[in-house]
Amino acid sequence: MYQPINFAHKLSLFTEQWQPKVIAEMNDYQFKVVRIHGDFVWHTHAETDETLIVLDGVLRIDFRDGHVLVNAGEMYVVPRGIEHKTSAEIETQLMLIEPRGVLNTGDERGERTAVNDVWI
Repeated sequence: MYQPINFAHKLSLFTEQWQPKVIAEMNDYQFKVVRIHGDFVWHTHAETDETLIVLDGVLRIDFRDGHVLVNAGEMYVVPRGIEHKTSAEIETQLMLIEPRGVLNTGDERGERTAVNDVWI
């Protein structure tokens, strides 16, 4: 009944890129794991901050006035309303922490918009 959540095991259950999967909830917040490779779309989250934790690989987060590189074992919080675009030169595994119902593409809709609330 009492089992820890193993990130590597959860990530082994899927191979799709840019499709976050929910692994836990705390209050109204969801913890999601995702595999990424290549470029995402410019977007904002008007109502919430977004926490990105790199489990494996290197994440680049571009802003209109610069960028940050986030390595495995590091995290970055993108403040609400800040336009950003994520990318990874090699497959990178992330954990996202954000309120339930937040779309991965924020205020933008398109082919990269993932189905929300998919649990593994």
